[in-house]
Amino acid sequence: MALQQDFYYSEDHEWINSTPEKAVGSTVRVGITNVAADRLGEVVFAELPQVGEQVTAGETCGEVESTKSVSDLFAPVSGTVTAINDAIDGNFELINNDPFGEGWLFEVEVSEVGPLLTATEYAEQNGI
Repeated sequence: MALQQDFYYSEDHEWINSTPEKAVGSTVRVGITNVAADRLGEVVFAELPQVGEQVTAGETCGEVESTKSVSDLFAPVSGTVTAINDAIDGNFELINNDPFGEGWLFEVEVSEVGPLLTATEYAEQNGI
């Protein structure tokens, strides 16, 4: 299971497409990892934060529902939501099929990063 080597990961299986050092003061994309997508099974719905909403690193900011379960979505960074991925609305299989690309969830203008792992650390923690 391949990870994006230049992304950073939360223990809760979310990613950002930036290094923690570059994230603060910039806008990053957030999504769930292929590990999370695989464990969830077929995603059938995602409740995402709204544009303009403040999210806090480590706190719940939405849900991802699959045919197997409903899982909380945790913000890997703190900041203001600037965009949501309209392409996944009604096309939730993008989350399963391309979690690091077209299946991204939302963007955040970052004020603070939460605890994040490198791809290597995330892989080791999840046995991949």
